[in-house]
Formats: sequence, structure tokens, C-alpha cells
Amino acid sequence: MSRTGGDLLPLLAQEPAKPAGGAALDQIVIATGGAAALTAVLLVLGWGHRTGRITLLQRLADLSERGPGRGLPGWAALPSVVAMLSLLTALLGMYWDISLHISHGRDEGPLANIAHYPILFGLFGIFTAGVLSVVLPKGERPGRAAVRITRDWYAPAGGVLLAGAGFYALLGFPLDDVWHRIFGQDVTLWGPTHLMLIGGAGLSLVAMMILEREGRRSFTGPADARGSAVTRWVRRGMLGGGLLIGLSVFQAEYDFGVAQFRLVHQPLLIALAAGCALVAVRLWGGRGAALFAVAFYMLVRGGVSVLVGPVIGELWASVPLYIAEALLVELAALVLIRRPLLFGAVSGLLIGTAGFAAEFAWTQVAFAMPWTGDIVVEGVLLATVAGVAGGVCGAMLAEGLEGRLPRPQVARPLFALAIVAVGVAVANGLIIHVPEGQRATVTLTDVRGGEDDRTAHARVELSPRDAVDDPAWIAVTGWQGLGLHVEPLIREAPGVYRTSAPMPLHGSWKTLIRIHDGRTLAGVPIYLPADPAIGAEAVPADPEFTRDVQSEKSILQRELKSDVPGWLWLAASAVVLLCTLALLIALGWGVARVSREYPHRAAETPREMAAT
Repeated sequence: MSRTGGDLLPLLAQEPAKPAGGAALDQIVIATGGAAALTAVLLVLGWGHRTGRITLLQRLADLSERGPGRGLPGWAALPSVVAMLSLLTALLGMYWDISLHISHGRDEGPLANIAHYPILFGLFGIFTAGVLSVVLPKGERPGRAAVRITRDWYAPAGGVLLAGAGFYALLGFPLDDVWHRIFGQDVTLWGPTHLMLIGGAGLSLVAMMILEREGRRSFTGPADARGSAVTRWVRRGMLGGGLLIGLSVFQAEYDFGVAQFRLVHQPLLIALAAGCALVAVRLWGGRGAALFAVAFYMLVRGGVSVLVGPVIGELWASVPLYIAEALLVELAALVLIRRPLLFGAVSGLLIGTAGFAAEFAWTQVAFAMPWTGDIVVEGVLLATVAGVAGGVCGAMLAEGLEGRLPRPQVARPLFALAIVAVGVAVANGLIIHVPEGQRATVTLTDVRGGEDDRTAHARVELSPRDAVDDPAWIAVTGWQGLGLHVEPLIREAPGVYRTSAPMPLHGSWKTLIRIHDGRTLAGVPIYLPADPAIGAEAVPADPEFTRDVQSEKSILQRELKSDVPGWLWLAASAVVLLCTLALLIALGWGVARVSREYPHRAAETPREMAAT
């Protein structure tokens, strides 16, 4: 016999409730103290190096210069190694953390979530890499693009930007707690402060590319220490693959099958990542670099899925392939490689069309929420816009790194137009509709009926029956019950659907019907537990019930506060957006600076540099 809401509420009230409006004060004090201690260590090492009292950093820089950073001076070699290892650590933590939130719900506190530690250490490592690049040059100006800090202290532009990107990402952690206190917990990857964490980490790859360029042009070591063309090709391919990984993290909700936004965003994000990263690495690295970047992406991104899933025992995240997109970029390069902007635009067009078709087929076998015919027209259009915008930005990034950036009168409007185009495309995907006067009658058939293990099949009848036509998805989602259940419904008749597998209806599971049809993004709760921390009563799963179709956000994000003025949320989001634009503009400035200070040399990097 199942418990009613009145039975469950006293029971759950006896258990410690997870906080829903920010971390406990003691955890904030501990986290702040730990961050202060790490920062103090970093400052002591930097001060010791600059004054000559500590030689550890110089020894590590020399070791990196002879090893993995071969061909780069120590002030670029050591930070590059630290940044790459830190990014891999943060990536593992991010997917682990997302998996935990999907299966377990919100944290008991920031220090109680084990996945937060690799994220924090990884993001702090990115910041550390930038600081190392700033403090390591001593008694020299690290190249013509260096930024003056004091009268005789210059820092590489890439290092300054790397520290800035790392700091921006780190800043997302304390701001996330403030955000939760004001607005409640937004259990979605696309919360503004969550996007700061992801964006700062992902865009740090551009700063690393700038640093590589500065380091290579400033290297004064012997000829046998400069590294071969293969070394340069591999390093640039890894940086391009890293950029592809960083830009792909924005898709993580789709990878797990719990996207809280319209399905058309997924092909848009895939095309944007592919256009920017693969065009850039093909122009910068040479023949085959796009394919190598995808191979590196698959090794790292697939490896993270394996570690988080089968190894750690959390949820599996599907992986977009990008193989077809890389092949399309390589094919376009055969004809258009000497016209980089046109090459970027054509590559983006191919990615948004033929690449869309390839990923469409892949989602049918690899994703919990495969693409459907409902999104084809709009999906191709948005993917093409994003692919072309990303391809043009990728081309300008590569041309800037090689000292060929178009004159400012061309580059600046193109960069601005690409950002606006992507912004408009994303905003279009955010426009949704919640139907009024639509209801769902659900009939449950228990498979297991125990209080602690109840599962059931469901028959769902929508009213009016013609309200949903060829939906992007109509599915049952159960999450935050120590697992994830995502199952598309099977259509029996117009407006009538049934489950294909028993769904969980017990414990802390939150189970609902999700309807995505065109711009309609709605849901119907089936079973929700009581949540005393937010004052939410249980929604029981009766044998038969009729409920209104409502905004699924109100179900998936129950913790959000409903009494906060809308203007306050818009103002806070606008601040985050402006900070993100500032980071993008700063990176664009860095690319323009190295292009101006290091013009292309004919003997340096042939347009068709081979990997031999």
C-alpha cells in the first residue's frame, strides 16, 4: 500500500533535510580558508621566484622545457602542462558532479559532494597556470606581445588571459552559493553561475593557444631543442581537441538525457563547437589536424564517461561523435584552405547540414533522447547559423595565431556579428510555450507495490487528444532517486501513450511525464516526494488521476523561489552575461595582439603543414 502525502511528510521531516538555499556557514568558512591557504602558497612561490629566494618554479620550468613543453620557453612550457592536467581534472569533476546531481539531487553542502574537489582543484590549477606564466619571466620581456606589469616586469598576454579565465571560472563557485540564497537552487547545468564555471574553463584553451604562439616565437634555445613538426602538430591538435571538449561541456544535460531546454539547442551547440574548434585546428595545425583533434576528444571525453559510469559507478553520459564534422572540414580544406574566412563559413555550412544528418543518425543509437523529425527544419537552420558563426570565429582565431588576422575593419565586425548570430539563435531556442487548458489522465498498473520499491506502468491520455503532434519527445523521466530513468512513451493512438518499462514511484524519486512539441515544453508530475526544506508537499502517485499539463520547470526545479522579483533575476543574469562578453572580448584582444606583434613568416608554418 503506497503512502499518501500526509503519511510521507512526518516521516521525511524526521530526517535531516538537505539545504535548499545555500551552504551552511561552517562549510563556507572551511572552503574559504582552504582557498586562502592555496592562494597563499601560490603567492609565496611567486614572490620567492621573483626575488630569487625560491628556485622550485624555475627548476620545474626547465624540466618542462626539456620534456612535454619541448620547443617552448619555460614560462610557456610549465603553465601549458599545468593547465592541461588541470582541465582534465576539472572535466572529470564536472561530469561526475552533474551525474551526482541527476541521481542524488542537491548537495547536503559543497564539501559533502566529492565531485566538487576535482572541479575546485582543476579550476584553481587553470588559474595557477596563468599566474605561473605571469611570474616566471624574470629579467626578460617574454616576447613582443607581452603585457607590462611594472617598470621591468612583463608577462605574456596568453598567461594574463589564462589567469583571467581561471579566475572567472573560480568566481562561479562563491557566486553560485549567493545565487542559491537569493533565487533558490536551479538544478540545471545552464544556471548563470554554472555557465561561468564551464565557460571560464572551456575558453581557457584559447588563452593556452595564444601562450603557445608567444612561446614558440620567443623560444631562443638550440635548434635541437625546438621540437619537430610532428611535435608541433600533436600539441596543436591536442589544444584544438581540448577546445572541442571545453565547448562541448555545454551539452552535458543532453548527454545524460535530462535536458531542461528545447532539443534544437543540441544540434546548435554541436555545430558551434565543431565549427569553431575544428576549423581553427585545421588551419593552425595543418593537414589531418581536425581528425586528430576529434581522436583526442574521443579519448578524453569517452574516457571521462567510462570513469564516471562503469568505474566510479555513476551515470553514463553519451558522447557526440564529431567524426563526420572533422571529415567535412578536412574535405573543405582541400579546396578552400587558402581562403580561410570562406573556408570557415563553408565548413560551418557543411557542419550545419551534412554534420546535422550524421549526428541525427548517431543520436538514434547512442542517446536517451534521440532527435526526431519535429526539430529537423529549425534544427538545421540553427545548426547552420551556429556552424557558420563558429567556423568564421575559428578561422579568425587560427589566422590570428599565425599572424594573418584580417585588418580590424573586417575582423571586429565579423567577430561581433558571429557573437550576435549565436546569441539570437540561442535566444530563439529559449522561447517556449506552456499550453493552457491541457490535461493528462494517467492510469497506473503496479509492477512492484512495496512502500520502498514501488514501480508501475502507465497509460497516459492527453486532453484534447490532438494537442501533441509528432513531438520532439514525450517521455517519462525519473531522477534524483539514486538513479535515472528516462523512457520515451509509446504511442497507442492520437493523444494516447503508454510506458515501455516500469517507472520508479518511491523514496526520493521525482517522476514526471515530459512533453516537448515544437515550442511546447511542459510536464505532468506523477510522483514527487515531500521536501520540508522548501515547504513542498508530496504529490502522490494514485492508481488513476487527472492533472494539468504545466511548466516542467516548476517540477524539475522545485527548489526555485517563486517570490523573487523577475527584474532581479534578469539583472543578475545580465551581469553574468556582461562578464562573459568581457572575457570573450579580452580573448579576441589577445588574438589580435599576437597577430599584430608576430606577423606570419613564410618559413615558419606552411599553409599545408603535414604531420611528417
